[in-house]
Amino acid sequence: MQTRQTLPFMLQLSSGGMKWLKGIHLIAVACWIGGAVSLLSMYFLKDGVSDGGVLYGINRSIHHVDMSIVVVPGAIGCLLTGLVYSMFTRWGFFRHPWLVFKWVVTVGAILFGTFFLGPWETAMMEISGRLGTGSFRDAGYQYNQMMNLVFGTLQVVVLVVTVFVSIFKPWKLKKGIASASA
Repeated sequence: MQTRQTLPFMLQLSSGGMKWLKGIHLIAVACWIGGAVSLLSMYFLKDGVSDGGVLYGINRSIHHVDMSIVVVPGAIGCLLTGLVYSMFTRWGFFRHPWLVFKWVVTVGAILFGTFFLGPWETAMMEISGRLGTGSFRDAGYQYNQMMNLVFGTLQVVVLVVTVFVSIFKPWKLKKGIASASA
């Protein structure tokens, strides 16, 4: 039985290509996690704000860093470089349990950010644009901010754990088992 690496039609990245891919992947990871930590940090700038324009500016900055500059591009970069790793190296998509974990986390985090974190953040920006500092007393604003803080923090923790899963590769199959199942 042929294994993936011996199939003649499979393209493999060269050593130099692997280094470039790893560098791009690490930059994307740094953007995603670093950007998410920055977003959480910006929430604490709101303490003591007495000007509605400043509050709106903070929320707009959070939104801009998330959607346009750092977090979303970093997440998409992780997904795309992960696809390249899976398609053009011997790692594959589901060859190791730790890789499956990374795929589940990556896709799950992107979907959760798209359908929950992003809309909560957008709502906070819109509410603060309308109500200014009155947002602090608005139930919708308070709800969206709390959800974003709690689940944004949880997502950062899960992403950091994923980095360590990438480093330590737990659940790694033994060599004999991997060869027999490949």
